[in-house]
Amino acid sequence: MNVAHMLERIYGHTSTVDPNKTALILGGDERWSYKQLDEMSNRYCNSLRELGVIKGDRVGILLYNSLEYWALYFAIAKLGAIAVRINFRLSSEEFKFILNDSGTKILCFHSSLKNVLEPIKDDVVVEEFISLGYDGKHSPEWWLEWTALEKGSPTVKVVQNIDLLDPIMLMYTSGTTGRPKGALWSHSNTLWFCSMQIMKWGINEQTSAMTTGPLYHVGAMEDFALPTILAGGTVVIMKSGNFQIEAALANAEKEQASDLMFFPFMIYDMLHNTTVNKFPLKKVKRIYSGGDPVRPWAIEQLQRRYPHISLVQVYGLTEGTPIATSLDGTDVSKKAHTVGKPLPMTEVKVVDDDGNEVSIGEVGEICIKSPVVCAGYWNRPEANGETFIDGWCYTGDLGIVDEGGYLTVSGRKKDMIRSGGENIYAAEIENVLMHHPDVVDVAVIGIPDPEYLEAVGAIVIRRESSSINENDVIDFCKQQLASYKKPKKVYFVENIPRTPSGKIQKYKLREKYSETV
Repeated sequence: MNVAHMLERIYGHTSTVDPNKTALILGGDERWSYKQLDEMSNRYCNSLRELGVIKGDRVGILLYNSLEYWALYFAIAKLGAIAVRINFRLSSEEFKFILNDSGTKILCFHSSLKNVLEPIKDDVVVEEFISLGYDGKHSPEWWLEWTALEKGSPTVKVVQNIDLLDPIMLMYTSGTTGRPKGALWSHSNTLWFCSMQIMKWGINEQTSAMTTGPLYHVGAMEDFALPTILAGGTVVIMKSGNFQIEAALANAEKEQASDLMFFPFMIYDMLHNTTVNKFPLKKVKRIYSGGDPVRPWAIEQLQRRYPHISLVQVYGLTEGTPIATSLDGTDVSKKAHTVGKPLPMTEVKVVDDDGNEVSIGEVGEICIKSPVVCAGYWNRPEANGETFIDGWCYTGDLGIVDEGGYLTVSGRKKDMIRSGGENIYAAEIENVLMHHPDVVDVAVIGIPDPEYLEAVGAIVIRRESSSINENDVIDFCKQQLASYKKPKKVYFVENIPRTPSGKIQKYKLREKYSETV
């Protein structure tokens, strides 16, 4: 059994999945059955084989959310090759780094990205470019049209010597600390992760899961969507770009979605938009959210407006189990400051700098152990030695486990500010400031200080028409925190740099404010 067999199981006398059942729905209008998904992935598989792709080769996927994305992913799995799933928002130089670092042999890309790829096409190791969405207005000079993949035979034999420990996917981290590293997933990682979610939430053939993020991200594919395919349910996919909460809810209502994946900002859009009241969402059982904790006011409003929907907050990371813990709806009111407890088959511990487990209530580095801890970083032996130790993934996140076994994330290890001999955790100050009625968003970093080595700097987005100033922010912190934790400088900005998954890129903020005191 490997990822390639997830579609083959629709055939045979033991199958419980109707091949004609809808597997994927894109944007409410395009849909493929399980049979169509399987046959199209077979066509792509045969065509890639004819182009010389063999087991272990890297095939890049640089596409917007589409049905073709899924078919290509399964085609690569059937070849025993490795899918390099690439963020389409990157620059030419970033594409160049990833393609060369991964050794991508074939790159399948959307035609609208040709202008970003053209400047680097001769500087990368890619042997063949294949374009989806080609408009026919310009004669292709350095790529093949997508029909080159569609001409393959609709039947195929899966490579038989694919081992569960063989790699299936290479995903580059979103780069909150600089240059991305490629996290290498095996077939085993993928199937275990699907199974753990099925065990935890009872995903089955009746599940209709809506995924709203970009498919290059585990939060849109491996989280909830891929387990739904394994279980024989239906996946509803939002198209890429220009996310509109009203369109997402209309789609959820139309397709009778049972599970929604909404990042926190989507939940805030949902609660601020008065027109969404026309969508009762009676079929929705759960809304999953991750990346950042959902703010207390939003939890309260969501429970009041949609009492039948359970909010599930999750925590994890690509290389160390994307959903390692979850805070279920039954606990969200009393434990909203935490990220819950570990999923089935998952262990979590908090350790000191020497790797020793700390006592209950003490801060330390969060470590995760599960069958989903990835095989390692691509060509990064030094980083592997630092991150993966005795089967544990050392996350670089700081956390606390309380007496009930609930995990609280205190921030990044590199976010710890050392000021005047005291350890100050950025997340603690951020959590306080997010309760200020005039603060829309905030990031806290350490800034250079001639006397104390470092001081606290707060980067704040304030509400429109708000008149709060630096002293207001500092005084608010002094009311709830020890004096040494208060910001020394407050910077009001219009936006805070974040990754596509919503994580703050603090290395950019440190670069920008490195000279301030």
